[in-house]
Amino acid sequence: MQLVALFSGGKDSTFAIYLAQKMGHAVKCLVTVMTLSADSHLLHHPNVSATKLQAKAMKIPQILLESKSDNTQAELELLKQGLIQAKKEYSVEGVVHGGILSEFQKTKFEKIAQELGLEVIAPIWKKDQKQYMKELLDSGFEFMISAVSCDGLDESWVGKKITQQNLDELIQKSEKSKFNLSFEGGEAETFVTNCPIFSSQIEIIQYEKFWDGYRGRFEILAAKMKRQC
Repeated sequence: MQLVALFSGGKDSTFAIYLAQKMGHAVKCLVTVMTLSADSHLLHHPNVSATKLQAKAMKIPQILLESKSDNTQAELELLKQGLIQAKKEYSVEGVVHGGILSEFQKTKFEKIAQELGLEVIAPIWKKDQKQYMKELLDSGFEFMISAVSCDGLDESWVGKKITQQNLDELIQKSEKSKFNLSFEGGEAETFVTNCPIFSSQIEIIQYEKFWDGYRGRFEILAAKMKRQC
């Protein structure tokens, strides 16, 4: 099936594309919405402008739309416009997204897809969180925490790359502080720098880190494709 992917640049949307391709689907394009601020209840916010580099690394064309409002309905309308464009320009038959636990997101995405006659593919929905995080690393995904907003994760986790070595520590912290290990509840956001479907690793050249005592973010100011394969 020819698919459009809802893409944020984080581990979940990227891994969903990876799995959809492994299932035999062709991901013809990406739809990415740049939210107005981190206050969005629906979409990923940090470093969305850097998704252009990730799309290039995946060699998949991207429809990038900029939201002028944090209102959920306005974001949904923009997302719908992107899917309509994808359907028109790339003849897609379905949409793939990386939702794991959020019934709110899933319901909203499925309603739009149904209105447009698109089948929904959600390959990581309801995955066991520990198994999922291990599967990400075992599959060769390299990703970092680009934002933090929960008890249990301090400033040291902002910009940290998740590895086999620190995953156990993250699991312990999630169990102690009761946050979702996969960050599906908005506890943190991620950015993928390399994975099996990238033609090139992404190298972050310049960045800024922000921390207010509880929340923090890692802002990519400049990045490039490290090597061509």
